[in-house]
Amino acid sequence: MLNAIYEGDFCGFSYGFRPGRGPHDALDALCVAIDQRRMSWIIDADIQNFFGAVSQEWLVRFLEHRIGDKRIIRLIHKWLKAGILEDGIVTVDDRGTGQGSVISPLLGNIYLHYVLDLWAKRWRQREATGDMIIVRYADDLIVGFEREGDARRFLAAMRARLEEFMLSLHPDKTRLIEFGRFAAVNRKQRGLGKPETFTFMGFTFICGKSRQGLFQLQRKTRSDRMRVKLQEVKEELRRRRHQSIPEQGRWLRQVVEGHIRYFAVPTNRRAIGQFRLHVIDLWRRALKRRSQKDKTTWTRITRISDGWIPKPRILHPWPDARFAVTHPR
Repeated sequence: MLNAIYEGDFCGFSYGFRPGRGPHDALDALCVAIDQRRMSWIIDADIQNFFGAVSQEWLVRFLEHRIGDKRIIRLIHKWLKAGILEDGIVTVDDRGTGQGSVISPLLGNIYLHYVLDLWAKRWRQREATGDMIIVRYADDLIVGFEREGDARRFLAAMRARLEEFMLSLHPDKTRLIEFGRFAAVNRKQRGLGKPETFTFMGFTFICGKSRQGLFQLQRKTRSDRMRVKLQEVKEELRRRRHQSIPEQGRWLRQVVEGHIRYFAVPTNRRAIGQFRLHVIDLWRRALKRRSQKDKTTWTRITRISDGWIPKPRILHPWPDARFAVTHPR
């Protein structure tokens, strides 16, 4: 019921945990904005411990602004005060949305809608002197600017705005970087190196070049995310060591297929190919550990894996093509 009420209120640049919207919609919007709008500066913002720092008092006041039924407010009060069970101990806090509860993502969206989205939309209309774009997925926020002065003023104002509502930006993970179609040329003229990269929704964004030498926004799988996933695969293979090869193969196929479905975007083929290669190597090592006499060579594991593990392929279209279909205007 709350979803139906707030879906008409949320801003268009909010993509997280909303019906009909997903991570790749946010990625498409960001890519198209950087590629086609006059973006030269990017704020990569990270709200520190967002779901655990939300002020429940402010959250209830925001809900009462839109919801007149006291029964609904009372139910949400109970949800917030239910506490968290850890190691047999229930802890109740006056902050946070109760991570893990099904209503937590919606409550987080409502909180940021009033604290950040409406304020940022008004700031763009009244304060910005150049072009400006905003893309938010839950507590992951990217803001792009045409002019450096706008970016620095917005970052300072955003810090103050969040502090008013018990939130703060992570001091190390929040950055202002020069990024966009003209960043490489401008930095070269000033004697600086290549533009920095930033991360969003599991991807590293890079100012690259196409084969024709033109600007091309490139996306690669975040290396730390890949390492974590490979470590999980390694530990699970250790537990499945004595399963038959078909059983292991079926499970690995699901893992690699799931990885490819999310990360198989243009310019990322090499990274998903490396992920597949690492998974095959982990499988080979796991099979060799089953016996000292095991003779699983690369030739044999390659033949086995070709039958179980899907080949790397690009599944997603270029962002501007899908964005044009989603937003025909």
